[in-house]
Amino acid sequence: MSTRPMTSVEWGLLLVLSLLWGGSFLFNGILVRELPPFTIVTARVGLAAIALWVIVRLSGHAVPRSRDAWLAFFGMGVMNNIIPFSLIVWGQTHIASGLASILNATTPLFAVIVAHVLTQDEKMTGSRLAGVLVGFLGVALMIGPSVLSDLGTDVLAQLAVLGAAFSYSLAGIFGRRFRRMGLPPLLPAAGQVTASALLMLPVALVVDRPWTLAMPSAEAWAALLGLALLATALAYVIFFRILATAGATNLMLVTFLIPVSAILLGALVLGEVLAPKHFAGMALIALGLAAIDGRVLRMFSDKRRAVDA
Repeated sequence: MSTRPMTSVEWGLLLVLSLLWGGSFLFNGILVRELPPFTIVTARVGLAAIALWVIVRLSGHAVPRSRDAWLAFFGMGVMNNIIPFSLIVWGQTHIASGLASILNATTPLFAVIVAHVLTQDEKMTGSRLAGVLVGFLGVALMIGPSVLSDLGTDVLAQLAVLGAAFSYSLAGIFGRRFRRMGLPPLLPAAGQVTASALLMLPVALVVDRPWTLAMPSAEAWAALLGLALLATALAYVIFFRILATAGATNLMLVTFLIPVSAILLGALVLGEVLAPKHFAGMALIALGLAAIDGRVLRMFSDKRRAVDA
């Protein structure tokens, strides 16, 4: 049952996934100086698709040929890549990245509600909902309450980022079907980014006209490879591995950890200074995750019952 506490392996994979996606902020920060957004997204998913199909070939997996599998790949690509990527890119042209990060951290809130309505084995519990709320507050505190001063302006842009978070939560529920199809995590990862690349390519060609752009620098090429191979190809293999065993609501907790990873990587790689609010926010996120996991609460409850007995 996916309402069970995650195992130590699943928590480890979730942390690795947050590091990979947190690192994508570093890669994107380099790329946006030289390339337009749709070109970055198309190159990201296209290179990831090539890498993953090479691995599929080398691993001996059969390429799915059924209509149902490919319809699911395209559905997942739309909900997990096309819609959220596009909404977030557009939203961030109007609102600060800090506010966008807080709004994106509502993904677990949406996931808890959507999973409660659409599934039988991921129902909402009091501790899970409380943990999600505490984790969300931790993200808001860590990024900084000052960004909330813009909460009433650019409402459409804010709704766009919230729409992206909702789309991610739907994708988590939708992606559960790949386990029922008997597909190993490598195949949905490859299929999803392939579908996304096919859908994004005409958009990039029409909007960005990439053939008119200057040749990217060596630094940009390195960032693009990191974004495609690490933050996309490897990340989605881990994504579908966690989804298959731990469930959608547990998987969506990664959105709490991504800002933590991004801030820590900024401190380690770019020499950025950590402020007290960062540590306070991380502590709240840890508390929220502990409440969602449930084992710490059960441990204290068991000790209390033992004392009472």
